[in-house]
Amino acid sequence: MMRHLKYSGIAGVVVYWLFVAWSIGKNPWFSFWSNALSDLGSPEMARASWIYNYGLMVTAVFVLAFSVYLMLSAENKLQTVGGAYVSISAIFLALIGVFHAGTRPHGFVSTYFFVQFFLGMLIYGAGSKDRAIRYGSVALFALALLGTFIPWPSVALIETYEIALMAVFTSLIAIKR
Repeated sequence: MMRHLKYSGIAGVVVYWLFVAWSIGKNPWFSFWSNALSDLGSPEMARASWIYNYGLMVTAVFVLAFSVYLMLSAENKLQTVGGAYVSISAIFLALIGVFHAGTRPHGFVSTYFFVQFFLGMLIYGAGSKDRAIRYGSVALFALALLGTFIPWPSVALIETYEIALMAVFTSLIAIKR
């Protein structure tokens, strides 16, 4: 069971991008250079917006499974807390699908998904005895923070950048743990 949970973070990234590709296929107007990924979930903008929104909810299940792995394999309380933060990020990820683009809470739940995940990653890494995980988590957190200060041409590009950093973390955990 733990072996399957270990890879659930990577599986979540793959599942998410499959739903994004499916949604973009239904919405050829979408551009990574001028949109936000959440535009694919807006009923006002997107055809079959449910694809993107349900994709977020399905992906949240994988992120939650990954957080369970982090907590069950934790070496100490700090790592348990880090895994708990990642579990909270899974809830916010599902809420992005519920409060799609165009709804009032969307900005909050979207922002807090990223904040909770990266804080969880940092805390988990800080508690790790493995140097690659410890220093890798700090470096990924610093890159995530740095990314917020870059003037990206679109929201979709910074979101993609941040998701790529998450993919690196989930891969690091799968390889090193």
